[in-house]
Amino acid sequence: MIEVIEKVNKSYNKLKDEMSKIIVGQEDVVKLLLISLMTKGHCLIVGVPGLAKTLMVSTMSRCLGLDFKRIQFTPDLMPSDITGSEIIEEDTKKGRYYKFIKGPVFSNIILADEINRTPPKTQAALLQAMQEHIVTANGIDHKLDEPFLVLATQNPIEQEGTYPLPEAQLDRFIFQVDISYPSRKEEIDIVSNTTSAYDYMVKPVLTKEDILEIQKIIREVPASDEYIELDIDIVRATRPETGNSVAKKWLSYGAGPRASQNIILAAKANAILSGRYAITREDISYCVAPVLKHRIISNFNAEAEGISKENIIKEILDSL
Repeated sequence: MIEVIEKVNKSYNKLKDEMSKIIVGQEDVVKLLLISLMTKGHCLIVGVPGLAKTLMVSTMSRCLGLDFKRIQFTPDLMPSDITGSEIIEEDTKKGRYYKFIKGPVFSNIILADEINRTPPKTQAALLQAMQEHIVTANGIDHKLDEPFLVLATQNPIEQEGTYPLPEAQLDRFIFQVDISYPSRKEEIDIVSNTTSAYDYMVKPVLTKEDILEIQKIIREVPASDEYIELDIDIVRATRPETGNSVAKKWLSYGAGPRASQNIILAAKANAILSGRYAITREDISYCVAPVLKHRIISNFNAEAEGISKENIIKEILDSL
């Protein structure tokens, strides 16, 4: 395990170096995306247009040697456009039979671009794939390629013509990752790099086999009872029914048990990327906000007073 952790750290540093050839800054975002992959989770990416969300995901897939597919979610997109469809084939021996044509979901990394632009019926086409890593068509299960990661993007400013994701779908994402504007220096580097004639190339750093091995190792990282209890206390504190005064004042609904599981798994992955062999309080603190942001629902009081979910989560952590 120690050898694997050392290998992961070296690979992570190589990955950052490779991605930095194309992606300027956003180190925390890259780290959270990699943690999602290591924990078999999925990511909801929120950011305004033009912040290289698609470029970041495609670059990461190339650095990891994984297949990548981009699905543009639109109001007229159908479930079969994602999962695949059956067609009638004719054979001299078999006669007529149905043949399943796999959709773009059969890939390693899926970019669900502007996922809230499509109706709930089409959004739901991803539910089974995200949870069970299979697609059922005509009563037959088709296994997805492993590793499998869905990265969905949402635009925080354009609200017309959108269909908010239901809580059941939001809960399938391990993180909500917010991408902010670059700093002035980073923006200068971005413009310099993207307007030059030089063609930046990246090399694969990890293979599919390496990633599958890492996903197994993650669950072997020890977590003491003390930190598991702290994790449970944090999640329960978001529920107005069982939570503290902060939740009762600012929240309508809190996070479920899947949040507790995801915090521990993400903390284990963060520990490995930080070169530690067991999780610490620092690992839990790092993962709490991205795990909880999309799982808690603020009430009218919080919206009226302009209290953000990040502030509510910080208040809950401070109260503990």
